[in-house]
Amino acid sequence: MVGGAGYIGSVVAARLLQEGHEVAVLDDLSTGHRDAVPEGAAFHPGSTQDGEALRAALRGREAVMHFAARSVVPESTRVPELYWSNNLCGTLALLSAMRELGVRRLVFSSTAAVYGEPQRLPIDEEHPTSPTSPYGNTKLAADLLIRDEALAHQLAAVSLRYFNVAGAALGLGERHHPESHLIPLLLEAALGKREGLTVYGTDYPTPDGTCVRDYIHVDDLAAAHLLALEATGSGSEGHHVYNLGNGRGFTVLEVVEAARRVTGVPIDIRLGPRRPGDPAALVASSERARRELGWAPRRPTLEEMISDALEFRRFLPAG
Repeated sequence: MVGGAGYIGSVVAARLLQEGHEVAVLDDLSTGHRDAVPEGAAFHPGSTQDGEALRAALRGREAVMHFAARSVVPESTRVPELYWSNNLCGTLALLSAMRELGVRRLVFSSTAAVYGEPQRLPIDEEHPTSPTSPYGNTKLAADLLIRDEALAHQLAAVSLRYFNVAGAALGLGERHHPESHLIPLLLEAALGKREGLTVYGTDYPTPDGTCVRDYIHVDDLAAAHLLALEATGSGSEGHHVYNLGNGRGFTVLEVVEAARRVTGVPIDIRLGPRRPGDPAALVASSERARRELGWAPRRPTLEEMISDALEFRRFLPAG
């Protein structure tokens, strides 16, 4: 598992261990945390572009889950070269090492950002791809690279295109520095760790003018990864793409109100201009994942995601 010390990767690693899998984690800890690597997983410090560490982590493994990426949309517009180097060149290095060592199963952490401004809602896997940020561009390029690798070199690969991930599970949750995601920012404000927050964009063509996003619980996302891993071992080569979301969108202001209800705190917000690269609305159709993987979200409510994330953040050590 590459990037297994981050938010989603650590939860998936913990679930894999629960299911009896042997897990090795490669992570350079640039955005992840050493203490998020579950007990029982072998840890290899390094990145996908560190050839020696990468091969040490892959040697003897049957499959790879690839979470290693930079994922902050505004940052990607400021330093796109960082995103191309990490997200695409890192994926190329990983695929080369997998081919060399005979590891021919891959589950890739992709994103709904590959679709850009949607032409229709909900968004299915046949929707045209037209990213609006360097982050989305690099993830789409990685998807295409994996597709070509699968066609040329008998790789069994699944790309999971997440919509917005939230919540916590198994004592693991979001810890980004600096934090950029809406729900953790709201919880920091509720816990007195910041003075409110800014809502970016109030003039979108949505019910209240703020962006609409589809939120999925991180535990539901982890379940999808285990099903995708199983699918790569079925003897079916090729590249398969699945969208993962709840199929319902919430505006930013609706998320704010939900956080106020869960925390009981009148969280202060400020209204600001749009951020570059933010589509107005992203809502998933996950029918293909339901049909082909047998997956369905079991924890779909926004209140449960916020409550689980709040419980995790309450017990974080200072700093």
